[in-house]
Amino acid sequence: MPTHLRRKARHIAVAVALSLMIAGPSPVALAGAGDAIAASPVAANAPSNNSSEPAKESAAVPDPVASELRELKEAVEEQTKQFNEHSAELETERAALRNELDTIAKLETKLGLTPDAVLGSATPAAEAIVSDPTGPQSTQTQIPQDWSNRISNLESRLKTFGPFTFSGDLRLRDEPFFGGPNTESFDQARARFRLRFNIDAKLNEDFSAGFSLASGDINNPISTNQDISGFYARKTVAIDKAFVDYSPHQFQVLTLIGGKFAYPWYNTELTWDKDLNPEGAAETLAFNLNSTPVLKRIALVGFQLPFSQVTRPAPSTNQSLVTSAVYGGQLQTSWQLATWLKFGAFSGFYNYHNADPIAFALARASTKNPQTPLTGLLPLASGNTPQNSIVTTTATNVVTIAGTAYPTGVTTITNAQFNSKFGLFDSLARLDITTPWERWPVSLIGDYVQNTEACANLHNILPAPANTGSIHYSQATNFPCNAHQRRGYWSEAQVGRTQKRHDWQFDYAWIYIEREAVLSNFNYSEIRQGSNVTEHRAMILYQVLPNVQTSFTALIGRPLTNSTAPPQNWLTRLQFDLLYTF
Repeated sequence: MPTHLRRKARHIAVAVALSLMIAGPSPVALAGAGDAIAASPVAANAPSNNSSEPAKESAAVPDPVASELRELKEAVEEQTKQFNEHSAELETERAALRNELDTIAKLETKLGLTPDAVLGSATPAAEAIVSDPTGPQSTQTQIPQDWSNRISNLESRLKTFGPFTFSGDLRLRDEPFFGGPNTESFDQARARFRLRFNIDAKLNEDFSAGFSLASGDINNPISTNQDISGFYARKTVAIDKAFVDYSPHQFQVLTLIGGKFAYPWYNTELTWDKDLNPEGAAETLAFNLNSTPVLKRIALVGFQLPFSQVTRPAPSTNQSLVTSAVYGGQLQTSWQLATWLKFGAFSGFYNYHNADPIAFALARASTKNPQTPLTGLLPLASGNTPQNSIVTTTATNVVTIAGTAYPTGVTTITNAQFNSKFGLFDSLARLDITTPWERWPVSLIGDYVQNTEACANLHNILPAPANTGSIHYSQATNFPCNAHQRRGYWSEAQVGRTQKRHDWQFDYAWIYIEREAVLSNFNYSEIRQGSNVTEHRAMILYQVLPNVQTSFTALIGRPLTNSTAPPQNWLTRLQFDLLYTF
């Protein structure tokens, strides 16, 4: 019952009690006494020498009591009138609430959310608050929370349409740079945004599928950020994921996925950027070992990820198409070392078969001729400057006059090859610690990678073709290849979480990557460069609301080997983010 109604009811009860206490006998008895006095005129008018004045006083005594009683009766009648009015208002409110609960129940029934909900009627708990205004206070405090949870679940389900579920996020970023080369060529302050939209569907018991759109440069596979620039031109949005997932219920340990999908293997951005979604097929065999005391899960993941198909470069006479792909797998284990301590160990191998088309797609003859030799589109974009050792073959058009060749200024790339092959052995470990404070878990992550085929492609470098009267060829190597520069390290510590409102998380990572350790155009796009780099990353994240997050990231890095004089300074890159998810 609303507070103001309870207060008025108490006033009525007090008024009635006071009237009874003042009146003494019941109203019926009082009325009988009055009748007796009225029916005895002799007694009322008989002369008496000794009692005439007392008789008058006796007749006057009931007047104050009757007056006060009349006032109390009028007060009771007024309170009763107000109570009836508020009761009518309460009934109207209860009817409106009942309609709202019925509407929610109908939606829940349609969505299959609450099988016990009866169409057109509220649940017993809802009826308690609707039809029992004098019910216990505990019921009134519990029911609103129950319905709040049901409404929250209903809002979540309204994001679905049939078998489809919709989600996405929008991130705004302010990003200043300072430091780096002494020419200050990296100094800037730019604004960026990221927009992603996802559709997932459970097609039946065995099949599910997904589809995602994302902003960003369509030629850059490792970033979905879009610069706020370009004279207000419209921004590109492209397919970021499109996949089908098969998990047969007859053999639940197996999962097959094909298309363009999120990583089915565990990794850090030492080897793979989180914005990159590979293409091809992957298979997972996962065994949950809940009955064993320590080892809780073991899984095997295999994948085949083609990324290019091009003809063989000149001077080869074989013009068949050559497919480039990443073939690999990972062994995954999860351990429960204590009630408060979990451990994960992951060991994988990534073999880049025929990676040279990547070097070819990255090459460009000059800033005035930025076309890639593969398709005529812009070259393969990267958040990182190419750092692996690459040999590039360039053709320059010449005009011969009186036996002297003069370049025309038109140059093209005829070939580009890595001096290394890439067979990456990747070992990762993760500790998850549950502390006495629920909001402050601790995670420790370590990743070590080694390129087992550093500088192994040197004997496959094709020589430059012979010069002709109209074309001269030349070759250049950006960096000398050193087979000892093959290792990379990632160490990270996380404290806190970002699950509920007002959660905090603090993160620090140290990254160290030698020049030939990884393919430097597919790993972390935010660091100073993809390899030949040491980097420090510090992050602070705060969950403002369940779907709103703010964060600050500081990235401070420099090259491991400085070829410039004087050497480059540390490059500082700051990121101020506001993330909204839906």
